[in-house]
Amino acid sequence: MSGMRASVVAMVGLALLSGCGALGTKTPPDTYALTGTPEVEGRASPGRQILIAEPLALKALDSEQIVIKPTPSSIEYLADSQWSDRLPKIVQAKLVEAFENTNRLGGVGRPGEGLAIDYQIATSIRAFEVRVQGGRTAVVEISAKVINDRNGTVRDQEVFRSTSPVSGTGNSAYVEALDRAFDNVTADLVRWALQRF
Repeated sequence: MSGMRASVVAMVGLALLSGCGALGTKTPPDTYALTGTPEVEGRASPGRQILIAEPLALKALDSEQIVIKPTPSSIEYLADSQWSDRLPKIVQAKLVEAFENTNRLGGVGRPGEGLAIDYQIATSIRAFEVRVQGGRTAVVEISAKVINDRNGTVRDQEVFRSTSPVSGTGNSAYVEALDRAFDNVTADLVRWALQRF
């Protein structure tokens, strides 16, 4: 009896181990980044240093999930796919790159980097999604404020929006459309902001 009990315990143990192995071999989701950093011309302000704050976003957008909207009031996420980091952090990093690449400013930084800041760029992600109803279209909408860091006043504010159709099939086609729309928004935002320092 004890020998039978031992073999049953051994079989249960093997089953548990094989179950753990099956969980451990689950295929990880495909991971995507925003690739473009558009070339932007604008007014030079070599004496100005700016800070790019992390964008605000509602919970649905403040994650690694890629948002799909089947209808205006429903939200889903692109299956087996994710951003390489939380979306607001990716957008912040790309905005920093875009401003740095203009070579029009004395300095560009994030909070905590110790720059003596003249202006802040405060943004909010209003939309960063693929809308399915009426045709698959990527929509990116970001509001931006230029804030004088010396006195806290808003120098100007604007909303930037771009759309791009999804071409082709597969998850990468959705991400490429979002990338194109974000590229356009970034170029417009940076060009606009350079005129306000």
